[in-house]
Amino acid sequence: METLFSDDYAQKLEALATESAEKYKNAKPFPHICFDDFLPLDAAEAALKVFPEPKTLTWTEFNEETQRKLAFNEVEKLPAALRDVLYFLNCRPMLKFLEILTGIKAVIPDPYYAGGGLHQIRRGGNLEVHADFNFHPKLKLDRRINVLIYMNKDWKEEYGGHFELWNKEMTAAEQKILPVFNRCAIFSTTSTSYHGHPTPLACPPERTRKSIATYYYSVGRPEEELNDAHSTLFQQRPGVRHHVSVRDILVAVTPPIVLTTAKRIRNPRVPQ
Repeated sequence: METLFSDDYAQKLEALATESAEKYKNAKPFPHICFDDFLPLDAAEAALKVFPEPKTLTWTEFNEETQRKLAFNEVEKLPAALRDVLYFLNCRPMLKFLEILTGIKAVIPDPYYAGGGLHQIRRGGNLEVHADFNFHPKLKLDRRINVLIYMNKDWKEEYGGHFELWNKEMTAAEQKILPVFNRCAIFSTTSTSYHGHPTPLACPPERTRKSIATYYYSVGRPEEELNDAHSTLFQQRPGVRHHVSVRDILVAVTPPIVLTTAKRIRNPRVPQ
């Protein structure tokens, strides 16, 4: 029987990674892939059954122009069915799957689930297009991969909440992924892997957009991806105005050769 921790599921993941690696590498606007029916069905059903409603946990609430969402990463406090999924996503078979799929060697999980764990968005909520924080301050590691598993049964197109992948010029969303039940989105994390779901959620008031998120790291990253350690970098979409930091303005007007030299001076991490 295929379960999260069975040999059958580990072998299935390894085969899936092997056959999907080329597609992942060549995906546009940046390396990514989407899998349906990712978790064993029994595990996915059990996790959804105990997924906490907004009022049943002390969620971290973000209520800003750029993001309106709930987050919870104290995994040890979650029901067993959800703990099992999150612990599995940090264990050896999953890491092996990610290494084969992405080509990144020695992938390291985050036992603190910083920024990850459970996410939930109410009607009207959003997450503006952004690039994620790129360096784990506690572990001193480079962030390389995001894994998102959606937990929304009978999710209709008109509800929205699409996961959007934007090109680095911020001219268009080149991919839009509907967050349906047991669909998994995986992508490489860089300072220009812009993504989000910027359109306010239009689901019924009694529903929320639920997801599980885990992030993965390495010691160093390729030279072409090196950048100063930064927090989330929100971007402006065409025709949409929101706050832009002084740092973003300076980066935009600084010649590339100056930025490259500064990165090498300020960021001593060894690329792989």
